Formats: sequence, C-alpha cells, structure tokens
Amino acid sequence: MASDLVTNINWPGSSSFTYGSTPFGLYESESIFREHADKVNDWVAKRLGYPVQNVELLPQNIYAVFEESISEYSAQVNAFNIRNNLYNMLGHDNTNSLTNTYLEGTNTTQIVTIANSYGSEIGLGPGATVYKGSLALHSGVQRYDLKNLSAVSESLVNASGQPFATIPSGSLESGSHYGKNITITRIYYTGVPAISRFFDPYATSGAGTLNLMQEFGFSGFSPASQFVLMPIYEDLLRIQAIEFNDQIRRSAYTFNLVNNVLEIFPVPGISTANPKNLWFEYVITDERIEASMLHKSNVISSYANIKYDNMTYASINSVGKQWIWKYTLALAKELLGGIREKYASIPIPEGEISLDGASLRAEAQNDKDRLYEQLRQDLEELSRPKQMEYKAQEAEQVQKMLKNIPLPFYIG
Repeated sequence: MASDLVTNINWPGSSSFTYGSTPFGLYESESIFREHADKVNDWVAKRLGYPVQNVELLPQNIYAVFEESISEYSAQVNAFNIRNNLYNMLGHDNTNSLTNTYLEGTNTTQIVTIANSYGSEIGLGPGATVYKGSLALHSGVQRYDLKNLSAVSESLVNASGQPFATIPSGSLESGSHYGKNITITRIYYTGVPAISRFFDPYATSGAGTLNLMQEFGFSGFSPASQFVLMPIYEDLLRIQAIEFNDQIRRSAYTFNLVNNVLEIFPVPGISTANPKNLWFEYVITDERIEASMLHKSNVISSYANIKYDNMTYASINSVGKQWIWKYTLALAKELLGGIREKYASIPIPEGEISLDGASLRAEAQNDKDRLYEQLRQDLEELSRPKQMEYKAQEAEQVQKMLKNIPLPFYIG
C-alpha cells in the first residue's frame, strides 16, 4: 500500500481549484485568491521536489494550508493592532469592523469617567449624589459616634470617655437611607468667617477706613472722601492672619473625624434643653462605588470582543503575500513530513527506501519560527511607542541640521 502511495500519485498541477476546495471557504469569493490558489499549488509542489520526486499530497492539501496561512497572517497583524489600539478603543461600539481602519486618539470616555470619580470626591463634576443630614449637639458632649447614624441615632460620649445612652436624635435627608452605609464628606462646624471681620478698604467712611488710612500715613489729609486701591494678596494675608489668630490664641472651631467618631472643638456649651443641630453632607457608599465605575453593553471591553475580522486576501500587500506563500510552503512541508514519518522506510526489491519525514518536519518548524520572528519584529518596529521614539529622534536630528544653516544678516 505504501508503495502504491508513492508511485501511483501523479501531481495534478495547476488549474484544479473549484469552489469548496478550502475547508472554511473564507477567501473563495475573491478572484485573486482563486487565481493565486492554483499558482501557489503549483509553486509549492515544485518547491517540494515535483516532478523529480513524488509529493505525497493532493491539491486540496495545498489549498487548505494556503487558506490557513492567510488566516494566520491576518491573526498576527490583528493581534498586533489589538495590542496597539485596545486601550484607546475601550468603551466604544463593537459592531463595526476595525480591520484596515486607521485609529488615532485617546480613550477620552474612560479618562473623563476616571476624572469625574476623582472630582466627585471634592464636590466637582458628576458623581454620587450628595445628601444632607443633621446631628443634635448636647452640652458638654464632645465626641459623637456616627456609626449608628444610619439607624437615626447617635451615641454620646462625655469628657471622661464614658458613653451616654443611645439617643435617637440624628436625621438623614431620606428615610430610604436608613440602614445603608454612608460616607460623610463634609461637616458644617466652622466659626465666624474671617471675611465678616475684615473691614472694607473701599469704603469712604467709617472707623475701618480711618484705621486703614492711618496705616498708610494718610490720616493728616482731609478731603471729603479717600480711596485706596489695595492688591488682592493683601486681603488674603489679612484673612489668613485672622484665622491664625483664632486657631492659636483662641479656642478654634474645628473637628476631627476618625472611624466615624466625630470629635468637635470647642466643647459645646449649649443647653441640653435646647440642643442645636450640626449639619453635614454624606453620600451612600453603594452609590459612590457605582458612580466611580462605567457600565456599558455592546462595547469593546476586552481583547476578546474588539472587532478585528479576517483580512481580505486582495487587501494584503506584496510583502504580506510573500510571507503567506512562504508560510504555506512551511505548512505543506510539515504536512508532508508527517505523512512520510508514518512510512519511515518502504521495502523494494533487494532493499528499502528511507523517507525523510522527520527532517522535513524539523525543517518546517524552523521555517515557521523564522517567519514568525520576522513578522513580529517588523510589527513591533511599527508600534506606537517605537514610532514616537523614531519621531523624537528625527526631530532631534532635524534641529541639529538646522543649526548648520547660517543666519541671514538683517539690514534695516
């Protein structure tokens, strides 16, 4: 049987391609593929030694590896493009094919979403909804445990650290928030604003203006009105001086919030019979997490669903076609080696013939590795980081060349 396989198969040559000759039929509708299929078929057979020696393959085998080679080339190029463009395309529509599409720019949707998440932490930009609540202050109580605030209650701690009984005296903006985890973002516990104690330098009468004029040595003048224009930083320095004075020389209004335990300064001195409310802002923790993330369907979200389809054979340039033909030969050589390995030797009269299956497969593997390395190296040289590096080097060299150009003399 082995002898029949070697001696009876005559290579059919070219002009035998028909529809359905390839396993998947990915490129059969292209006239240039059908034309090249027969030419590649004939070229591979001759490169494998036909007609000097028999080639134990059929045209359908060559057509199959030819189709596989085109798909492999397309997959390698698409994988490179995915690595190059995935970050910029995250969140975009994934219904349109990106094959043979030029892409440039950044993923502004993702960047804006991240920026909004950061901005919402300081009250800027869209984010989680900010709600308001209140907390009743009690005379002599400095520390308030807010852990149970979602249950509309507060734990009071006296100056010695002994807790009072839990008193339901807190409130949230919405009844539906009770029982939910909240994060307090702002507490309204401040003293009198410094600007309210800042005399107006633009006033034309009053003790404030007289004091200001005295500082500038203008008190000896006696016009009907005086006007002094002050730089804005002078206002800021005066406000800062007032705040520092309150903080260092007086009992400043401030608070400390650690692990949902609120400690306020100074100690409230109001009557317990008439408690005052301390207002605060808060966000629902679940809403805060949800607002920091982007959820979209039918968009590019990963390596797996960015839409890069098989290239058309006609769109591949001559460099790519040359790679495909060589890879087709390597696959055919590997297939032929596998077939010949099944018949390591064939008996003949007064001896036997040894087949070169193992060496063919080893040679084919070396050819494939070399082609992969060449293609990936070429693609890597075209990556965005490499192109930016080349452009920077080019700009630097251009600057060096421009320095050699003599400057013209200006004659006025």
